[in-house]
Amino acid sequence: MLGIYDENLQTIARELELSTRIEGTAVALEGEEAHVAVGVQALEGLLSVIRAGESIDRSTLLYCLSLAREGHAADLQSVMKDVIAVTSRGKPVKCKTVGQKAYVSAIRKNTVTFGVGPAGTGKTYLAVCLAVSAYKAKEVEKIILTRPAVEAGEKLGFLPGDLQTKVDPYLRPLYDALQELFGAETYAKLMEKGVIEVAPLAYMRGRTLNSAFIILDEAQNATREQMKMFLTRLGEGSRMVVTGDMTQTDLPEGKSSGLRHAVSILKGVEEIAVCTLTESDVVRHPLVMRIVRAYEREAERRRKGEKG
Repeated sequence: MLGIYDENLQTIARELELSTRIEGTAVALEGEEAHVAVGVQALEGLLSVIRAGESIDRSTLLYCLSLAREGHAADLQSVMKDVIAVTSRGKPVKCKTVGQKAYVSAIRKNTVTFGVGPAGTGKTYLAVCLAVSAYKAKEVEKIILTRPAVEAGEKLGFLPGDLQTKVDPYLRPLYDALQELFGAETYAKLMEKGVIEVAPLAYMRGRTLNSAFIILDEAQNATREQMKMFLTRLGEGSRMVVTGDMTQTDLPEGKSSGLRHAVSILKGVEEIAVCTLTESDVVRHPLVMRIVRAYEREAERRRKGEKG
């Protein structure tokens, strides 16, 4: 819990301006009363992570510290208890943040869920985990994964190869998650049988998707027309998850994001949930969180400049 050479304890002490000492199996914190209270919460949060069988890396430590500052470090225990899925190698997949827990709960309770937030918050991976769990529990018969094929200004027609070869680069993160959860052999068989379908968004037109778990990834790159087309594909016994980051739209100039529009008009509609993940839910390298914050500060400055 305290880290190699008490590194975790030293980080807490440095962040909260505390002095620390270890007395046998007890840890003593000294400093301002409010800071000591936060330090105690942070240590209790780390202990709950250990008891849940999870390891503590730097991002977990910093997240635990930020929760402690808000008085919510105890929430980590409930977050870590829930196993969402198990990988093909037997490793349990769990939420790592309170925001992720709320997102997973929303997907389980609602027919359509929008997961909006920056890179690294686990939006897509958690949705794929829940899709696999639903299939294994026989709640759905198919898993359908789709993305708008709008990236870096390239068009599918100019890329070499057949359709599958052309869309592979766009859908690679979805393939990787599925292979990790099913195992490469099972994944290949399910793809061959059509149980798992991975296709660009344009190929959803004209269909009704029954008894399926459908995920639309990178939805910020869908136009309003595409988003309406996709949402109206919903059939009996199906669930939809729409994920995206509104700050990373690759649409041509003059085209507005269908994700932003859908979230604004569908919020509050029964059986539809909108979950917003933030930089505090980033579970990649801690530097990713700082990069996201820097871009958000820049976007805020630009908005203020435009208003002025």
